[in-house]
Amino acid sequence: MGSIGLDLAGWAAAYRPSPADLALADRALADTVAVALAARDHPVTALAAALGPGGRWAAAGHVLDFDDLHMSSTSHVSVVCVPAVLAVGGAAPDLARAYLAGAGVMARLGDALGWSHYRAGWHATGTAGALGAAAGAAVALGLPADGIATALALAVPAAGGVQRAFGTDAKSLQVGFAVDAGVRAARLAAAGAGADPAAVSAWFGLVGGAGPVDLGGPAVPGGLAIKVYPCCYALQRPISALASLAVDPAAVTRIVLRTPEATVAPLIHHRPTTGLQGKFSLEYAAATALLDPYSGFDAFTDAAVRRPAAQELVSRVETVLEPGGDWLLAGSLTAAVSLRTGETVEVTQQFPPGSPARPPTPAELAAKIADCTAGLSPGPVTWSTAASVLRAELGGGA
Repeated sequence: MGSIGLDLAGWAAAYRPSPADLALADRALADTVAVALAARDHPVTALAAALGPGGRWAAAGHVLDFDDLHMSSTSHVSVVCVPAVLAVGGAAPDLARAYLAGAGVMARLGDALGWSHYRAGWHATGTAGALGAAAGAAVALGLPADGIATALALAVPAAGGVQRAFGTDAKSLQVGFAVDAGVRAARLAAAGAGADPAAVSAWFGLVGGAGPVDLGGPAVPGGLAIKVYPCCYALQRPISALASLAVDPAAVTRIVLRTPEATVAPLIHHRPTTGLQGKFSLEYAAATALLDPYSGFDAFTDAAVRRPAAQELVSRVETVLEPGGDWLLAGSLTAAVSLRTGETVEVTQQFPPGSPARPPTPAELAAKIADCTAGLSPGPVTWSTAASVLRAELGGGA
């Protein structure tokens, strides 16, 4: 297997961004900061005050499940790597490169761990995220390749996280834990702490990785998906597909959703009763798509999930799972909605809006950011100002 830690550290130290990489970094920064600010009054953001600044900002950025996703590794790259580099770098001039180095390490580790790692119940944002945060923070601190390798090894003990946390406060908090662990590891490496880089390869095997780690391609292979709806990425496709039907929800007698089994792996709540559970419920996705003009923040409150009309539609959903698939957009989703008139309307979709195959337009991204920051006046968010903006609205020490 070789030394995964040394290979990744060497790549991160030598990496220099292309213009396309820098454009991705700037979009990721704007999206991540906006989503974190949208959660400024969320109870989990207050609870996360016990974490360091990076961990607190990451928990806030993830609790609404509106942050971007690296599709092939099924990991939320930016909500880990943006807070990690901002927490250690402040207004340092090269934070975009540090973010991309951390994101590249995290995406490559997640890709190498593969779908089997996610399917086994690991939360790849936590497992690969701790090492991605360590790499990004180490680059932001100016460490050379051997220092980055040490930081990766020091992050290994905290490289965990499980999907059973989905639908609870623990999901976003364990992302905060990963960021805190990565920042701590980078600072310890900068202070002279020692560690064996082979620990990364040992950990990789223990959590089911078979390798190899591919060091080629752009900073973030395959790009990032930007969410249109504030919920699990596995719900983006069913919501956008069903919302296009424009049927009267009161006339619906049956909803049949046909999709590859891989695409529902994180959707563990079949009869949700809270807003957080609704973010991981295929059945509730169908309900909000038919009931609400837009499945935004208001659609994922406890009250919205408990609406009698929503619960009635949830009870009318049937799921037909086709075997196979190895990512959240495997195959396509077909929704068949039966009406009291005897008519059945159908829709099929593969790529939802915001996916790498259907990236958001600048106007769509601007509209999302405006929605997230309503009532605030953060001004233009850049790599040199973002930490100050997050600190002012979310707290966090210097």
